[in-house]
Amino acid sequence: MNSLHAFADQHGPTEPKVLLVDDDEVNLMLTAVALRERGFSITEASSGEQALQMLAQWAPDIIVLDALMPGMDGFRTCTELRTLPGFENMPVLMLTGLDDDASITRAYQAGATDFFVKSTQWSLLAGRLHYLLRASRTRVELERSKTRLARAQDLARMGSFDWRRGHPPAGGGIVISPEGLRVFGRSPNERLGLRPLLRMVPPSDRRGLLRVLHEVLAHSSVLATDVPVTLLDGRQRIIHVEAEPEFNEHGQSSGYTGIVQDVTDRRIAEDKIRHLANFDALTGLPNRRQLIWRTERALEHARRLNHQAALLLIDLDRFKIINDTLGHAAGDELLMEVARRLRACVRHSDQVMEGALEAVGSRSHRTLEAVGRLGGDEFVALLPEVADERDAERVAARVLDAMREPIFVAGQECFVTASVGIALFPRDGAAVADLLRNSDVAMYAVKSQGRNAASVYSPQLAGRGREKLELESALHKAIERDELVLHYQPKVDVRAARMVGAEALMRWQRGGTLVPPGEFIPLAEETGLIIPLSEWAIREAARQAKAWAVSFGFADSIAVNLPNRLFERSDLVEHIHQSVGTYGVPHRSIQLEITETGLMKDLQNVIPALHRLNEIGVEISIDDFGTGYSSLAYLTTLPISELKIDRSFVRDLGITPQSSAVVTAIIALARSLGLRVIAEGVENLRQMEVLHRLGCGVMQGFLFSRPIPPNDIEKWLQQTVLPRKAPWIAQASTDGGEPTRVIGGGRL
Repeated sequence: MNSLHAFADQHGPTEPKVLLVDDDEVNLMLTAVALRERGFSITEASSGEQALQMLAQWAPDIIVLDALMPGMDGFRTCTELRTLPGFENMPVLMLTGLDDDASITRAYQAGATDFFVKSTQWSLLAGRLHYLLRASRTRVELERSKTRLARAQDLARMGSFDWRRGHPPAGGGIVISPEGLRVFGRSPNERLGLRPLLRMVPPSDRRGLLRVLHEVLAHSSVLATDVPVTLLDGRQRIIHVEAEPEFNEHGQSSGYTGIVQDVTDRRIAEDKIRHLANFDALTGLPNRRQLIWRTERALEHARRLNHQAALLLIDLDRFKIINDTLGHAAGDELLMEVARRLRACVRHSDQVMEGALEAVGSRSHRTLEAVGRLGGDEFVALLPEVADERDAERVAARVLDAMREPIFVAGQECFVTASVGIALFPRDGAAVADLLRNSDVAMYAVKSQGRNAASVYSPQLAGRGREKLELESALHKAIERDELVLHYQPKVDVRAARMVGAEALMRWQRGGTLVPPGEFIPLAEETGLIIPLSEWAIREAARQAKAWAVSFGFADSIAVNLPNRLFERSDLVEHIHQSVGTYGVPHRSIQLEITETGLMKDLQNVIPALHRLNEIGVEISIDDFGTGYSSLAYLTTLPISELKIDRSFVRDLGITPQSSAVVTAIIALARSLGLRVIAEGVENLRQMEVLHRLGCGVMQGFLFSRPIPPNDIEKWLQQTVLPRKAPWIAQASTDGGEPTRVIGGGRL
């Protein structure tokens, strides 16, 4: 008895509800008493008619019917209740005193779930009811799982299919699930054969697809390919098909099972980001990565064909003055016009030729010629073949001439000049890095002599390296003298009006001047001092996280920018262990940021450290996303938690539709991969509103706060966030409801 009660309690806090139907009052009473003692809640009915009336207003967990009753017997009662809404799958146990095949068959035909021969073995009857209840719950769960799977496939624009060898009706042909039919724009009940499917593929792609299918079938190998199709309504879609072979008991291939998925949106996003990875978003010129690739190819051809190549580094003079005076929008307008003029100075080709260069012919390297944007106001002209330095000087002269005409920006006439440094292969360097460094030396020589000119590199110009040595010595002493400080820029969840973290930015307190990182970090990276600087930054960030936790309950993470070379060090994890252990903060208090370019530069060397960091709870954020490497594969394989949309994409939000399209693509990509996304460089309410509307709610930038000393963070929270005095808080409130009044890691 006790074991049966315990068994009955396993499926829920309430007793199973049983409707017991029997015209024999003695049997009805005995059965009801026995089942109540065994943990069931019994409701009695003395006829089939009474049972159906009760079921119109109430639903039990299980129904027990006596087969032989006057008037409406159990068989007819079961048939009738199966027509009631919601009772199609209700478990029904038929009680019969007739232990014969005909009665059993009739019970099943009437819709009974099971039968039981009447007896006084009440424990057996209770056990049978428990079994039916478990089976019913299992069936319900299976139906729910099937519904959830179908819903998930619909959301993922995915469906399944099954293809058997042979020809219908002997068992061959393709069967596509309703979700799969919707992928192809068909109704769930429609039949779709293999030939109509092939006719949906454009003729130009059909032959290649058939070749792939024949190859897969011939070797019984796995199929994985993207197929362009045209739906009945004329829409063009990209369908990803994956299938694995199945084999019969003799080891022979019997067919394939697989999935189809509409990946059109993903492909569009990938194409957009691939373009971003190769071309500058503002000017449309090849970016740093594309320039380096082109230069490397040009140098390979120059070695093989024994000719010279040239690199021209073009830096605009006094651009910062124009940018600061007229604003970033005017500065961007100026850069776009400069890019247009520089483009006209060379035989520019925008074609991205990876994998196809050799097919052009022996002089194919000439198509590499281009002007690209190295970053900021720096441009590079690549001349893949020159006779001597005079050829390069003639191009430099064209560049200087092009800059002499005034440029109208922000309704004002501006004059912009340029300083051009020239380096020749192989005389001035055998590698891309050598040519870039020496053209940079030549360009700075022009700057020091008055600007608006061109200079060819010579070893005598390298004397300026002495200045770097002096600065390097001072930087060594800065570490020893504790002259380094961290300023912090809050990361803000605009809807909640909450600081959800901060980025640590290094400053150098040199004498009475606060030196920004742009003036000493490049030297630190070049000399190797970046290693002790970065290790100090991790320790200081851990200390600050503890101080804020005590001061105002900070429980988020502080992001520290690290160069890729630090991820290669075997002691990085141990250093983080030691830093967080010293101050008693969790590992998640430190977040590490690495630029996309830095990550991809030494990806294979960085991967092990990323996984070790992920194992101890340190999250990795990809900074400047969209400005670096083109491959997206690393996003799906590496333990990355966050993407930071580069400020160059944020700048024109709400002004140009292209910027919104790019940001939308990045947000969609991050969301599909389960990554957080944060926008940096948000400077005005327009940018904030567009980002919020596009689905990016976490931001940082001057709109919220400049990088400030750590003690000012709490003041900013108390004086700006808590009293909701900032314009962005009011704007977020009107856009998305009343913001939660939260600061730091807790509510105030």
